[in-house]
Amino acid sequence: MRTVLTIAGSDSSGGAGIQADLKTMTVNGVYGMSAITALTAQNTTGVKSVMEVTASFLADQLDCVFQDIYPDAVKIGMVSSGELISVIAEKLTAYHAGNIVVDPVMVATSGARLSGEEAVETMKEKLFPLATLLTPNIPETEVLSGMSIQTEEEMMKAARKVGDAYHCAVLCKGGHQVNDANDLLYSSGQYQWFAGKRIQNPNTHGTGCTLSSAIAANLAKGYPLADSIQRAKDYISGALGAMLDLGKGSGPMNHAFAVGGIFGQEDCR
Repeated sequence: MRTVLTIAGSDSSGGAGIQADLKTMTVNGVYGMSAITALTAQNTTGVKSVMEVTASFLADQLDCVFQDIYPDAVKIGMVSSGELISVIAEKLTAYHAGNIVVDPVMVATSGARLSGEEAVETMKEKLFPLATLLTPNIPETEVLSGMSIQTEEEMMKAARKVGDAYHCAVLCKGGHQVNDANDLLYSSGQYQWFAGKRIQNPNTHGTGCTLSSAIAANLAKGYPLADSIQRAKDYISGALGAMLDLGKGSGPMNHAFAVGGIFGQEDCR
């Protein structure tokens, strides 16, 4: 079985972060492992509090994973301090990690800033150059490129600017701000659009975490980058299309929509 490591924060409500990553990896046929950057107290209505781990503890987690069950791919999500980002970059370099998918959780889809300037600058300097793929949303792409993005043409220009700056592939996620759910891949000077299915489901908590984890899972299994992205988008469409409805706010998707067999049957009540 192929293995994938997620480096991200924990979501106590289970819809995003480490919990979403591990569910996604399991359903996508790989063995998931985790190094937790922060604990969050949150639910579908918002985040109440965050407790960041220490740099030394994060380093210990990464050492324990790499020295025992070496990951075939790595997904990186929420990391809110430059010190922790530096530890991650140091360990990934030391262990020669590959298939690194970075979801730069800096700006929420609502536009709210989630990471400070110091953390963003450390990501740019130390983490992005190690990445196989970056998966920013439109607000994050605007931060990284220094551009305003209102059209598909601007999306293409910004993706190229980011990819060329950090010498990695970039999947700019369109969402509903520019062109529905169509995403743009810029890689090695080439562009490829991935059409998304419009699904009328308000419960979209954890979509970014889920997409990047599914891409990492497919890279670990040996799929080319474009195929990994398409398979990940198909998985997200299925998880959203299952129309799970939990919580009082923007709820989680059904990550387990494709799980079958005797252990996944309905309860006996």
